[in-house]
Amino acid sequence: MSLDKEYLDITYLAENGFVRKKCPKCGKYFWTADEGREICGDPPCGTYTFIDSPVFRKKFSLDEMREYYLSFFEKRGHERIERYPVVARWRDDIYLTIASIADFQPFVTSGVAPPPANPLTISQPCIRTDDLDSVGRTGRHLTLFEMMAHHAFNYPGQEIYWKSETVKYCTELLEELGVRKEDIVYKEEPWAGGGNAGPCLEAIVGGLELATLVFMNLEEHPEGDIEIKGVKYRKMANYIVDTGYGLERFVWASQGTPTVYDAIFGKVVDAIFENSNIPFSREDEKVREIIAESSKLAGVMGSLRGEKLLELRKNIAGKFGISVEELEEIVVPLEKVYALADHTRTILFMLGDALVPSNAGSGYIARLIIRRSLRMADELGLKLDLFDLISLHKKILKDFSFDVPMETIQEILELEERRYRDTVSKGISLVERTIERKKTIEKNDLVEFYDSHGIPPETVVEIAKSKGVNIELPQDFYAELAGRHAKSEKKEKKKLLSKEYPPTEKLYYNSKLFEFDARVIGIEGEYVILDRTAFYPESGGQDSDTGYIEYGGTKIEVTEVVEENGVVLHRVAGKIPEGSEIRGAINQERRLRHMRHHSATHLLLYALQKKLGKHVWQAGAKKEYGKTRLDVTHYKKLTDREIREIELEVNREIMANRDVTWEFMDRIKAEQTYGFRLYQGGVPPGREIRVVRVGDDVQACGGTHVEKTGEIGVFKILRVESIQDGVLRFEFAAGEAALEHIAREESLLRESSSILRVQPEILPKTVQRFFDEWKDQKKEIEKLQERVAELVAEKLALNAESYEDVKIVVENLNERPEQLAKTGIELAKKGYAGILFADYNGAKIVAFSGDDRVDARDLMKIAGRLSKGGGGGRKDLAQGAGERIPDKDEVVAEIITFLRKIL
Repeated sequence: MSLDKEYLDITYLAENGFVRKKCPKCGKYFWTADEGREICGDPPCGTYTFIDSPVFRKKFSLDEMREYYLSFFEKRGHERIERYPVVARWRDDIYLTIASIADFQPFVTSGVAPPPANPLTISQPCIRTDDLDSVGRTGRHLTLFEMMAHHAFNYPGQEIYWKSETVKYCTELLEELGVRKEDIVYKEEPWAGGGNAGPCLEAIVGGLELATLVFMNLEEHPEGDIEIKGVKYRKMANYIVDTGYGLERFVWASQGTPTVYDAIFGKVVDAIFENSNIPFSREDEKVREIIAESSKLAGVMGSLRGEKLLELRKNIAGKFGISVEELEEIVVPLEKVYALADHTRTILFMLGDALVPSNAGSGYIARLIIRRSLRMADELGLKLDLFDLISLHKKILKDFSFDVPMETIQEILELEERRYRDTVSKGISLVERTIERKKTIEKNDLVEFYDSHGIPPETVVEIAKSKGVNIELPQDFYAELAGRHAKSEKKEKKKLLSKEYPPTEKLYYNSKLFEFDARVIGIEGEYVILDRTAFYPESGGQDSDTGYIEYGGTKIEVTEVVEENGVVLHRVAGKIPEGSEIRGAINQERRLRHMRHHSATHLLLYALQKKLGKHVWQAGAKKEYGKTRLDVTHYKKLTDREIREIELEVNREIMANRDVTWEFMDRIKAEQTYGFRLYQGGVPPGREIRVVRVGDDVQACGGTHVEKTGEIGVFKILRVESIQDGVLRFEFAAGEAALEHIAREESLLRESSSILRVQPEILPKTVQRFFDEWKDQKKEIEKLQERVAELVAEKLALNAESYEDVKIVVENLNERPEQLAKTGIELAKKGYAGILFADYNGAKIVAFSGDDRVDARDLMKIAGRLSKGGGGGRKDLAQGAGERIPDKDEVVAEIITFLRKIL
């Protein structure tokens, strides 16, 4: 079954003079009110006709166009809602907001939760990195763009509006803006994504796709009767109007500039030009004509990589009577200017919406774009900092507010730039060694250099070129890197249930309930399923309860509790028949410790956000019996003073004895009330979510908690460490667990004081005195060792052998490895070459050379072969180990044979 009927029943089109035609170039169907039109006009079937010939009756800025659009739909009964963050905190499958419909997935689109308004209109900033390498080059690609949209969520028996009304709205909007109906083309292009699909119309004006009207009414199903792109779909009960109007493209169409960047980033592009080493003006008539022609051709050609890019440049160069090299002197710097203008706006949204650069997940993408921007700024000789450009974007985007203040964004960028510079300087020698070893650089090397060492691929290409090795930067390299980190990895959980059970009645939210009665309704291997339970299943980083089930006068241990699809399973160390009436008992001490630790986790996160800023987000947590850990995003290490202040802040919240309350709330109402900071610990499923308030901290949380913060008792930070760039790990304890750690520390303090026979209060000074004395003694010992090495070297030199004019020393010494190395160094200083052995937990080897013609590493190979071992090092000194110490004469003979070959 095809989608033809879906398009033919859009009655608005036929009733308003649109006719359906088949494009002879692409073979796709389109609708037009111009009877003389034969092709769809969508590149490559046509070209841009709006450049230097705007299609709207007036020019718009971003702010003006956004407000015009939203007001247009407000007048037509749509409720305007605020933008969502560009970091998709409400999703567990993607990191970044890629479309306006992503705001409402998966719960609204699946019908689990109601939409925030119906119908609604929004202008949603979106980030996509699929075409990262094309940004700046094609004239139209952007990393961040605003998707203006109107959505209607239709349910069985409750239709808001559907296809004809959607096309009517689009036509009326374009006509209001000054577009003749005859100049609008609606091209049929089925849409599919995220398990859904539907017919779609692309609204094209002047060769530019301005809007996409998706009618999402299909769901993926193996027995579906509609096939799209090789996947089968069937009709679904819900059907959704999912539109996307490109704000930046509307502004571009209204201005008719050579590129979209000139239309939306004019001030930023000017700032880059004025503060870089570009030798020409973009206002130059010839430059403007070249860029305009490039945009038109790029639109027709689509892909701009490899041969296609060369073809484009040859065409443009030929048209203007210049060489490709002369053309590239203009377009290549311009591409970097445009890309830099785009990237810095993206960075503002990423960091402003509380994304912290790191080496994983969405933080990886942020760091990738920051480093790519720094690289382009260097190539342009930019005299401004990235922050200067970001600040300019912020001024232009005056209607936008961000969670993270500009001062913090500046601090993050300065730190990222320092890391980038350090990384590049340290990485150069690594690249040089790789080229020396392999004589080439492969794609996997480029990925390894960037992912593991942070070295940009352009730097690698430059170094290779300087070494006489020509390598090509792979097509879409940055897009591929970003794509690897665009989606979160979902771990498949092992299925435990073999059949369906009713949801378990959950008693554990009465956190002081430690005993209960229940009935066994199922057995799954080692697991028992009860109709009701007070045992908390492992979830949200909190370990499960343990305890026992009493059946027939016998106590059967419960060792683990898990949940699957609303059913709680109890692993038991014994047999209990199905249908049995039981009594459950929770390990009270374990439960209370978990409650204290979980509530303390909320307070710690609150204190961190209060002290450090709203860029702090939970990145992981584990609540255990003896201690707890909380991972958070932050861009630098903390000082001891900051850690103590945070600890004190948490203890103040505990001593304030504040209420800990919770309630089940409608998901959308909770989001509208508290924002997406609800989802610090992850995104719970379902229409209703449990919202927990611990003091002033509010989170969606399914864990067990105390009833007053005072019940936590005491809070102690045990350790803070950076587990990766951009993520700090706090280990801490609360209540009895904290007291146990404090007691252990006091015991260590008393024991140390006793050993040194001083009072605890003067222990630090005493330890420092001993440490200083130890360092002085160590220095003295090293001096003596060096003197011993000199004397031993002088003695060995007396018995040196020679070949030609190379002086050879080989000896088996009774020395420690470090002393053996010092002796080797002294011999090398005197110009000798040779090998020293020592029997020290196996054969230890030192090869040395003070002769420029002899490499100690070659001598180590000889020693390794003879001793059944090996090693490595520098040209003057190498160290290793072996299984045996060879005969001295044998070693000398081998060295002489080697020297005979090389001299």
